[in-house]
Amino acid sequence: MSSEDNLLPLIIEPDQLAARLDEPSLLIIDVPARAESHGEGHVPGALFLDHRLLLAGEGEVPNEVPSVGALSRLFSSLGLTRDTHVVAYDDEGGGWAGRLLWTLELIGHTRYSYLNGGLHAWREAGHPVSTETRAPEPSDYRAEILHPEVAIDRLELQERLGEKGFAIWDARSRAEYDGEKGNNRRLGHMPGAVNMEWTDAMDRERGLRIRDYAELITELETLGMTPDMEIITHCQSHHRSGFTWLVGKALGFEKIRAYAGSWKEWGNRDDTPIET
Repeated sequence: MSSEDNLLPLIIEPDQLAARLDEPSLLIIDVPARAESHGEGHVPGALFLDHRLLLAGEGEVPNEVPSVGALSRLFSSLGLTRDTHVVAYDDEGGGWAGRLLWTLELIGHTRYSYLNGGLHAWREAGHPVSTETRAPEPSDYRAEILHPEVAIDRLELQERLGEKGFAIWDARSRAEYDGEKGNNRRLGHMPGAVNMEWTDAMDRERGLRIRDYAELITELETLGMTPDMEIITHCQSHHRSGFTWLVGKALGFEKIRAYAGSWKEWGNRDDTPIET
């Protein structure tokens, strides 16, 4: 695709992608929750990405963003170039695909789309799947943190709790939010955070596509989150909130950000305020 006019929209439908599978500037990336699902059937031509490579994988917060060097190696191994348009999907309704797209936004690679509903919607639409493994053509991609504003760290988040026009979208389950469940030293939620579990933004009757936009905006407004606000989304490891970040972006929430440390960091410290 030689011009911005030909780029795919942020959210694309299976039929749209099926019509453009052969375009050389598209890089379709499958980021399944279950690695085995790629071999069981994927969008033809899609590359497999182990979702663990989107996480730092070490230190006190293993779900943090990998280093710039690690991201450069990762995206070079996939054959990404600055002209590549990435189409991401997964087998679970958008968590890991959202985390990948958030990472691309962080490094300023804004040519990307999400296959609405991922593999579930693709299959339900009757499109064929492939079990053939595609070998990527490596590139020399130099990652830089060009859009740091889409992320927020613990210190800034802690300083801004309760600020007007600033809201926290907790994408975990209600039991985790209420402090009834979790594998952290401390359970509960951040002061003032509101809860909409990530799967509540999926349409289970339509292949896990994003639900009706107007309905979602109304529900989020009822929770106190409006498009003009600065919204911070998180979960346990910024996996589920990869999807809620993507949903916010699709709904036109221009100031939606994500806390990669998530509850894995917040709930395992002694100096972070918590409510139950």
